[in-house]
Amino acid sequence: MRKALLTFPERDATPERLAVTLERGNKALGVMNKHLENNAFFAGRSYSVADIALYAYTHTAGKGGFQLDAYPAVVEWLKRVEADKGHVPIEWQP
Repeated sequence: MRKALLTFPERDATPERLAVTLERGNKALGVMNKHLENNAFFAGRSYSVADIALYAYTHTAGKGGFQLDAYPAVVEWLKRVEADKGHVPIEWQP
C-alpha cells in the first residue's frame, strides 16, 4: 500500500496516511520477522504458496520506505525464496 501511495500520489498520499501505512507495514514486518526467527518458511517446513504470496510485496518493501535491515530474519527468508530453483525475478524478460 505504501509503495503504491508513493508511486501514485494522486491516491491521497497525505503525510498522515503515509505515516499510518509505515506504522502498519513495520508492524507486519515485525510479526513476519518473529515467525521467521524460528521457522524457515511461513507454512510448514518447506517453501509454499504462503511464501510466494508474502514475497510478492515484501521483496519490494524498501521501495516503500521500509528498512528491511531492521528485520534480519525476513532478509534471510527473502534470500531463501530467491534461491528456489523455480524463482523468477520480477525483472525477468523472455
